[in-house]
Amino acid sequence: MSSPVTRLLPALLLALLLALGLAAPAQATTFNTGEVERHGAWHSLTLTLGEERHFRAMEGQSYSDSLLSVNVTPGVCDLPWLELRVELDEHQAEDRTVNRVPADLRVDHETIHSGRAEFVIERGDSGFYVHFFLEEQPLLLEEMRSGETLRLRLMRAEDDPWFMTFDLDGADAALDRMLRRCEAASPDAMGLDG
Repeated sequence: MSSPVTRLLPALLLALLLALGLAAPAQATTFNTGEVERHGAWHSLTLTLGEERHFRAMEGQSYSDSLLSVNVTPGVCDLPWLELRVELDEHQAEDRTVNRVPADLRVDHETIHSGRAEFVIERGDSGFYVHFFLEEQPLLLEEMRSGETLRLRLMRAEDDPWFMTFDLDGADAALDRMLRRCEAASPDAMGLDG
């Protein structure tokens, strides 16, 4: 006969895994992270899922529930995408675009980069994502390399701005490592083209 503690152990273990965010719903796509390196306020890392691989530079220390990242994929390392993830503490039931809003991003006192932001939720994920569409994103990324602070404003409604700031200490080193690792993993660098 098992003791009450032995019977409760599987339930306690599952609760602990859920609290730590280690047990994800079956529908959520969860990438494995590896090769993490710290660069001041930023980190660079590799995301993998089967054969799929992405490289990321991210700042996740300014807010406990949000992280800003720049991401690249081997073969198209020259097309990085900027993304903000905000934790909602509630798993989403579907994939959909929730909103499209005006967005402004600015490094220190440099160029104001105006564009659009798309708020997206993914089934099984406990957060939402903001994808940025900016005409001069390469210039923004270059300014991030030498700046101190990135400020962003998202206009959720006409009179409802949402402001965030992110520390850029270490962004240059994180972006450099992300790009180096992406280029080294690209098919042409590995001798897989023609």
